[in-house]
Amino acid sequence: MEKLGVAVLGATGAVGQRFIQLLENHPWFEVREVIGSSRSAGQVYGEAANWVLDGGPPAAVSGLEVKPLDADFESLLVFSALPKEAAETREMELAAAGHVVCTNASANRMVADVPLLLPEANADHVRLVDVQRRKRGWTTGALVANSNCTVMPVVMSLAPLRKFGVRKILMVSAQAISGAGYPGVASLDILDNIIPYVSGDENKMETESLRMLGTLAGEEIAWLDAVTSASCNRAPVVDGHLVNMSVDMEARPELDEIVAAWEAFRGPAPVNQLPSAPERPVQYLPQIDRPQIRRDRNAGNGMTTSVGRLRPCPLLGYKFAALAHNTIRGAAGSSILNAELLAVQGYLAGFHP
Repeated sequence: MEKLGVAVLGATGAVGQRFIQLLENHPWFEVREVIGSSRSAGQVYGEAANWVLDGGPPAAVSGLEVKPLDADFESLLVFSALPKEAAETREMELAAAGHVVCTNASANRMVADVPLLLPEANADHVRLVDVQRRKRGWTTGALVANSNCTVMPVVMSLAPLRKFGVRKILMVSAQAISGAGYPGVASLDILDNIIPYVSGDENKMETESLRMLGTLAGEEIAWLDAVTSASCNRAPVVDGHLVNMSVDMEARPELDEIVAAWEAFRGPAPVNQLPSAPERPVQYLPQIDRPQIRRDRNAGNGMTTSVGRLRPCPLLGYKFAALAHNTIRGAAGSSILNAELLAVQGYLAGFHP
């Protein structure tokens, strides 16, 4: 099978680099265009990118010339790691021009006809692409988003519990510094410290989670009918977001029923067969002190959400901790999984994996 050439917007940044890394040797997709800021445009990627991940940029990408954001792109499939301000208009322009844009940027996540996808939890929301194309007059173009990186473990841990009637969700995060991009938080602020504020994330956790856990009703998403409250904290770890959660559920299941729901949870067909899908989307760790960021963030190649410390909560009924790798499952990895779902559902014109 001939691979589909793809473009990466914001390719020199930290999340852009994670896209490049995860797409190396991908069975369906191949990076053929890299797009950066005006400062890096015209340079060779290997020289323009201040590589912050382990190793170095793949040889096949290192020699590509960095294109400016306003260039014309050949690739049908475009991955976006743009900052919010640049993403807001450019992503829509590219979709209108016929490109399928899978974005990690926050700018267009809550637009009504833009699917906010976490395939194991809400694969059917992909059908919003049909609504999007019809309303906007797009033939081959589309815009699909993944959520805020801290929302990811929340939604993944709650998706198997929807059958119990989730009514209230209290969330307190400990978020890695890589979530702030590169160079991130100044060392004199984060070393020996936890900062009880992450700009904008509390609102995203309280809203994006309900939209993703909702149901597709005709041409729109009916949000999960629940009350949410979030407090976000920046912690001195490089990668991995840990969220402590208290949850009220109508059915009042036994603790072992909740564990069984997590353990049995799998993505629906065809999600569970996609190249980037982990064998186990959620794993429950019975040890009293797990999940731990350093030990568990790379589970399932960084795509598995680790859950633990399930116990009764005197306020809401149940409490537990959920952990996900923020730049893999919470960013580039989810965008790539979204693109794989689009491919098998026939939304990438002329490409059939």
